[in-house]
Amino acid sequence: MSYQLIDMIIVQNDDVMSAAEAHGVATGMLCVDDRVDALDWLQNIFTGDVSLTEEEKNLLIDLFERTRELLASEGFEYELFLPEDDECLLRVEAEALQQWCQGFLHGIGYANAAGDWPGEVMEILQDIVEISKLDPAVQGEDDEQAIMEIEEYLRACVLLVREELSGQSPDRRLH
Repeated sequence: MSYQLIDMIIVQNDDVMSAAEAHGVATGMLCVDDRVDALDWLQNIFTGDVSLTEEEKNLLIDLFERTRELLASEGFEYELFLPEDDECLLRVEAEALQQWCQGFLHGIGYANAAGDWPGEVMEILQDIVEISKLDPAVQGEDDEQAIMEIEEYLRACVLLVREELSGQSPDRRLH
């Protein structure tokens, strides 16, 4: 699935959100409630009237459903949906990482407005808030390595948050 294509679809229909942020929203929503519907996600990421073609809508739903599958898999298969690092500047990758974090926080907050988090979830969310403040003026190999490490840390965080929240009863996760 092409990041550029999904990003183009989202940007054409919502000039403030990127594909990375939309994926973060989907991931957050799915961590809180793995039964959430893709159409709920679409309504959440598009604030106004949108004119998605059936093909565009299906591509977005496929991204959401693929995210659901990867989160539920037994392996460590889940990946953040970000621009390919060999196709973009490091600054663009850092900005997408920031946007993904903002989306994740939005998605998890949307699904659990009470903000009553079990176990290590609150500490992880605080880390993600700090990562969302990342300075996108990055350059060089050291910064590139740091971005890769942050991305891996976020992958692990997502799976840990999902695991912590999946131990709650379904009614508890929805409120």
